[in-house]
Amino acid sequence: MATSMKDETESVCSESSTLVDGSVISTVPDRHGFLGGTQYSPEPRQGPSPEIILRRERKWLKMLAKWTFYMEKNYTKVRERCRKGIPMSVRPKAWAHLCGGMILMETNQEKYEHCLTNEADPKAIDDIRKDLHRQFPFHEMFCSEDKPGQKELANVLRAYVVYNPKVGYCQAQAPVAAFLLMHMPAEQAFWCLVSISDKYLKNYYSPSMEIIQRDGMILQALLKKVCTPAYKHLKKVNAEPVYYCTEWFLCAFTRTLPWDSLLRIWDIFLCAGIKVLFKVALVILVGCLGSAKNRKRCPGLCETLDLLRNPPEEVLCEDYLINHMGKLNLTEKDFEDEHKKQTLKMRKNSSSNGSR
Repeated sequence: MATSMKDETESVCSESSTLVDGSVISTVPDRHGFLGGTQYSPEPRQGPSPEIILRRERKWLKMLAKWTFYMEKNYTKVRERCRKGIPMSVRPKAWAHLCGGMILMETNQEKYEHCLTNEADPKAIDDIRKDLHRQFPFHEMFCSEDKPGQKELANVLRAYVVYNPKVGYCQAQAPVAAFLLMHMPAEQAFWCLVSISDKYLKNYYSPSMEIIQRDGMILQALLKKVCTPAYKHLKKVNAEPVYYCTEWFLCAFTRTLPWDSLLRIWDIFLCAGIKVLFKVALVILVGCLGSAKNRKRCPGLCETLDLLRNPPEEVLCEDYLINHMGKLNLTEKDFEDEHKKQTLKMRKNSSSNGSR
């Protein structure tokens, strides 16, 4: 895992409100289960009315009951409803269907339990154990070792090591798995993790990090199309894409976005795939460096990276992200062309290095 990934502060649940490294720890979890930290949101969410939510729930339940039909014959409707936001009550089931985790689970019955009982790489298990307390330590599921979250997370990650020993364990999988566990049972979370790791983020978790480097170059090229001044600034301060996009992509923004924004982005991500992560990254880059005023405040590499790692709150809010993703002047062909171009470059570089 890249060194840019920050360790979150370890904490334990408290019986009274207290201060831990500058964060107030509450006895009452917010609507997402957080007791404190940067994700804590005690204020009520200003979302759709109960009537709209109920109407959307009914539509999703009808769609889930005829899932194959909608995916094959009316995918546009699925995509449209994902973009509007999946109702919380049906989100776990919808995510499992969207990513293919449900099909994997149904066609591989007892495989998860089999993976839990089989021998696993001792080093990977030791690495998993060391990382457990770092995953959302201010969430009620993960705030101490005796909470179910850490135990289930250890099981899900261990099962993946057995299921796919070639990849094994990558530190970036832990926040993704923990995020899934907040929304669904362990076995379902495991199969969703399998699908996301092997299909959505294919080859991201290989030790060489070659695909992340390639996708960083794709992101840079797309940024040049949508905001040349931001692109030029990053080139000027020698900010290589891997410096700022590695954690974004490897963790699918689970360690970057406010919770409400993250949920909305994942609704779209699991429907439309990896290009959604590129669009989110582009919106953040343009939101941070699109204005001359902001670029002037970041004369060097350190200042620029600090801004990208701590974007303004308004840039990360769900409405801003969703609206600006839709306004990006990019076509499917732009993504395809850059993918082909950078993949060819990567292969040429690999061949050149291999012949030395």
